[in-house]
Amino acid sequence: MRAGITVKVTPDDRRRLEAIVSDRNAPQKHVWRAKIILATADGCGTSEIMRRSGKAKPVVWRWQARFMAEGVEGLTRDKTRKPGKPPLPAATVQRVVDLALSAPPGEASHWTGRMLAKAAGVSLRSVQRILEAHQLAPHRIRTFKLSNDPKFAEKLKDIVGLYVDPPAHAVVLSVDEKSQIQALDRTQPGLPMKPGRAGTMTHDYKRHGTTTLFAALNVLDGTVIGQNMKRHRHQEFIRFLNAIEARVPKRKAIHAVVDNYATHKHPKVREWLARHPRWTFHFTPTSASWLNAVETFFAKLTRRRLIRGVFRSVGDLKPPSTASSWKPMPNQNPSSGPQIPTASSPLSNAGNKRSIH
Repeated sequence: MRAGITVKVTPDDRRRLEAIVSDRNAPQKHVWRAKIILATADGCGTSEIMRRSGKAKPVVWRWQARFMAEGVEGLTRDKTRKPGKPPLPAATVQRVVDLALSAPPGEASHWTGRMLAKAAGVSLRSVQRILEAHQLAPHRIRTFKLSNDPKFAEKLKDIVGLYVDPPAHAVVLSVDEKSQIQALDRTQPGLPMKPGRAGTMTHDYKRHGTTTLFAALNVLDGTVIGQNMKRHRHQEFIRFLNAIEARVPKRKAIHAVVDNYATHKHPKVREWLARHPRWTFHFTPTSASWLNAVETFFAKLTRRRLIRGVFRSVGDLKPPSTASSWKPMPNQNPSSGPQIPTASSPLSNAGNKRSIH
């Protein structure tokens, strides 16, 4: 025991200390403090108390002194400590918020965390906490596009109506072409992924030509009809329409959702439609190609096949590499279907009801 400290444990104190030790719900820090005092009352030396409690000598001495000064209550509470740093004044917090909502100085287009920290005279971490608490993100921006189509709402409801409630005895196809698909080969072989390291791929590449994929997505079951061609003129588009015509049962009407690409409105295409009365084209509003559900398929094709793919010739992009081996993936799970937009959200985005986010 430390010199100058005498621990006197009364019978009442012992009962309370033993109750703390035997209580399975008591905090562990209270338990080992009580054990230190009980071992001291039993006449154990400091080394034995350290062995039993697993605590260092200064800790044993500290709680022996605390018990003699405050009794059992002193073991069950910790002394209050001053905070390491005082919280930022409300005026400083408000200054950071006001700066973030205002234009930055000089030619900068937006505030950064370090710029705000320097201007407000606080740390970068303080700025980050303030911005997070006020849900401000000056480094982010959300783009939008306004369609100038005077019939935006009419076309939107028409196309979404096809997706949500297609006509009876009809097939609804989302038709488009993905042009300029590049056959890119890497200059060096990449390394596979392994623990602690991502897979590698060279930044530079060898370009071996391009192709165009025409695709028609059945919005009801998610199946895709696709065909690769060298170009994407009206001649190739008509050939693709003939391919669809041969695949769709004769008794079915065909409603095709297409964008405003000039090829889709070519006079020869209009003549072809006149000769095939079961076909009806539904044009998306201008600047609203996101309404075309086949864009979802093109996005997946780009992310999962083309970006990391290695193609040593244009032939590698043609069936079965891309058009056949890829397309059965959504076809094998057609119940998931495409991501269909809703008519309510775009119409409520702006006063002119043509805002596209």
